[in-house]
Amino acid sequence: MDTAIDLRESISNQTDVALSITKHLLLKEASDKNLVFSPLSLHVVLSIIAAGSMGPTLDQLLSFLRSKSTHHLNSFASQLVAVVLSDAAPAGGPHLSFADGVWVEQSLSLLPSFKQLVNTDYKATLASVDFLTKAVEVANEVNSWAEKETNGLVKELLPPGSVDGSTRLIFANALYFKGAWNEKFDASITEDYDFHLLNGSSVKVPFMTSRKTQFIRAFDGFKVLGLPYNQGEDKRQFTMYFFLPDATDGLSALAEKLASESGSLERKLPNQKVEVGNFRIPRFKISFGFEASDMLKELGVVLPFSGGDLTEMVDSPVAQNLCVSNIFHKSFIEVNEEGTEAAAATAATILLRCAQFPTKIDFVADHPFLFLIREDFTGTVLFIGQVLDPRAE
Repeated sequence: MDTAIDLRESISNQTDVALSITKHLLLKEASDKNLVFSPLSLHVVLSIIAAGSMGPTLDQLLSFLRSKSTHHLNSFASQLVAVVLSDAAPAGGPHLSFADGVWVEQSLSLLPSFKQLVNTDYKATLASVDFLTKAVEVANEVNSWAEKETNGLVKELLPPGSVDGSTRLIFANALYFKGAWNEKFDASITEDYDFHLLNGSSVKVPFMTSRKTQFIRAFDGFKVLGLPYNQGEDKRQFTMYFFLPDATDGLSALAEKLASESGSLERKLPNQKVEVGNFRIPRFKISFGFEASDMLKELGVVLPFSGGDLTEMVDSPVAQNLCVSNIFHKSFIEVNEEGTEAAAATAATILLRCAQFPTKIDFVADHPFLFLIREDFTGTVLFIGQVLDPRAE
C-alpha cells in the first residue's frame, strides 16, 4: 500500500479522535477555563499501551484510536516520529522535540518483542527502576525528564502521590514546539481592547494586529484564520488555526459541529489570502493538565484500567494482573507577536474552491475561540485548545 496515502488516512482518523476528545474536554474538564492539550501525545501513549495488549482490551483501544491493528498503529507512530515530529529548526522551520520514555519495575523484564517495538518504532528511552522502595524518586525522575524534554515548560507531570509501591510501569511522552510566525506582528502597534467573557462581562487585554492580507475563510456561524509559521527548507508547513464563532457564546456549538462530521476539519481551513478590515488577536498563555482515564472510560476505553489483558508487555506471571492506573497529560502554550511556544507531556501509569468573498473580511478574536496547531503537508494536529480569557494563567 502507498505509505503516503496510508499515513493520510491514519492522520485523518487521528484528527477525528482528537476532535471527539476536545468536545469531551470542553464539556467536562474545561467548561469554564482555558484549555490546551496535545492529541498526538495522548495518541502515542495509548498506542504503546495497545501494543502491549491483547483480546477485548486491544479491541477497545483500536476502536477508540480508529485503527485496524497494532501493526497499523505502530507503523503510524514510527512514520509520525520520523516524518512529522523530527526537528524542523536545522532547516529553518519550527523547533520541535518529541520524546518517549518507559520506566519499568526492576524485578520485571519487558518481553523482547515489546522492548524492540518501543525502542525502534517509538524511539523510547527505557529505564529499569525500583518502584517498591523508591516510588517518589522515580516520580521525580519522570517529572524532570518531562520538564527537560519540554524546555522547562511542563512541570510536575505526575502529581504527588500518583506513583507508589504498587506501580509497575510508567509510559510517558513529551512534545515541544516553538515556531516563529512567517509574518511577525509589530509589537509597537499591539494595544488593549475589550475581550468579552462567557459570563457577559469584558476585560481589557493586549491585542496584536496587522494590515497584511491573511488566510481567512468565513462559514455559516464562524470564521477560520490560518497563521503560518516560518517553513524553512523542508516540505512541512506548520500553521496555527483560529476558529472564531460569530456568537460570543458559540464555542461549544462550534466544537460539537467540528466533532460530529468525520473528516470535516480539512474542509474548513482557509487556503487563500484575503484583504483584512478589522484584524485583532489577543496574546495568550495557557497551562492545562488533566488525568485522562475517566474521560477515556466515558469514551469507551474501559478494560485497560480494570484488569484487562496487558500481557504483551512483560515476561512474568504478574503480567496477568497489570492494569493502567492513570494517564496524566499536561500542556503549555504561549502565543505572542513573535510566534508560539508550546509543549505537552503525557504519562500513563500503568480541497474545495472558495466562494467569492467581499473585498475585505474582519477577524476580531475578542470573545472565546478554539485554536489548533497543525502540520499542513500531512494534516497532523499537534495541539488543540480554547481561549475563554486571555488573561488567565
